[in-house]
Amino acid sequence: MGELLVTDDLVGAATDEFLKAAPRVLALGGGATPRPLYEGLASIDYPWSEVDVLFTDERCVPPAHPDSNVGMVDRVLLRRLDPPPRVHRMRGETCDADAHEVELRRAFGALRLDMAVLGLGADGHTASLFPGDPVLQERTRWVAGVTRPDHPRITLTLPVLSSARLALFLVAGEEKRDAVARLLAGEDVPAALVGADRVVVVADPAASPPRPG
Repeated sequence: MGELLVTDDLVGAATDEFLKAAPRVLALGGGATPRPLYEGLASIDYPWSEVDVLFTDERCVPPAHPDSNVGMVDRVLLRRLDPPPRVHRMRGETCDADAHEVELRRAFGALRLDMAVLGLGADGHTASLFPGDPVLQERTRWVAGVTRPDHPRITLTLPVLSSARLALFLVAGEEKRDAVARLLAGEDVPAALVGADRVVVVADPAASPPRPG
């Protein structure tokens, strides 16, 4: 299903992949694992003014809320870039999937990601695409609403994530080991449904499944 890169230096390996991909249309995920990568990207020499930044998903909270993906990415990366990229923010305070879809379609017409930075849940979810959710069957929409126990969310759909030239999963921790194995085996978990041109899983040793034999 994808390539596995096991390393103690997630930030260094992910930064190398970023520079090789040289993305101009970039989708960023939230969570604790990619935060150090974003902090590092803020200090590299890169033509950010030529980049469109999207978000893979967002909780329905305002940017100042501690659970906001948009707020985290803005604090550690976006507001530190000069000149800034073109940012297509998911507005968690209104949580209007239809409005965000209209915004993206007006901006892009046809949307293809150069790179998506994705996380991986222990249940195999990625972005806000969870096992058994009807949104996994969506084939035409770019953005959809998702109901979750903590906060409602909006998320990019599988057609958009699968358009990526590179889907980079950043994974850390032993609790993710089974999910990594299932993703790489192409089992029936949401993350394995991301059909990007190239799928790379950058994992720390704790998250790496044992090698066969």
